Amino acid sequence: MSQDYKSRLHSGAVKLGVELTDAQLDRLLAYHALLVKWNKAYNLTSVRDAGDMVDRHLVDSLSILPALTAEPLLDVGTGPGLPGMIIALLKPDVPVFLLDSNGKKTRFLNQVKMSLNVENVTVVHHRLESWQPERQFEQITSRAFATLSDMVSFSRHLLADHGRFIAMKGLYPQEELEQLPSDIEIIAVSELRVPGTSGARHLVELGFSQHERKLP
Repeated sequence: MSQDYKSRLHSGAVKLGVELTDAQLDRLLAYHALLVKWNKAYNLTSVRDAGDMVDRHLVDSLSILPALTAEPLLDVGTGPGLPGMIIALLKPDVPVFLLDSNGKKTRFLNQVKMSLNVENVTVVHHRLESWQPERQFEQITSRAFATLSDMVSFSRHLLADHGRFIAMKGLYPQEELEQLPSDIEIIAVSELRVPGTSGARHLVELGFSQHERKLP
């Protein structure tokens, strides 16, 4: 069965234009195996089928890679590490901070970090709006995190002046874009075509601006 998952993951990555080595595929599937195991007891994700997890979690998370830089990254409301842990596993030189207020999920992330020796990950068990680290981040990602306004409101103190919020969304979030604060600029809204998943997917990139924002 694991070979089927590997083939499924490889195929999805190829369709996204993401090249993965055998070692990277194996590393992602080691994470997948831990997610499947822990989900049975801790309800980390509503997706129950292990095959569906490959498409809806791993492949979906891969779709954000082209938008990322090599700068330190914060993944807010990361849950079981989506997309943050996937990014960390594939980009060992990028410092990745995984933040979630749910203790079960951060315990799982610490287990993944230890089991797979993911040295570039820092797991943060904290409420986003009250976390006050000594640094800011050039890129803050989220997947299925409330609304864009909430993401900006709760984490704006963590974004560097020229940094980007990079949010994974479903349908084109027209209403959410219209409700953004006036000092937030829409950098780009890109349609994502994620193999193995149904429904629309979009990637929204936002940043601070002193200018009047315009909808795309």
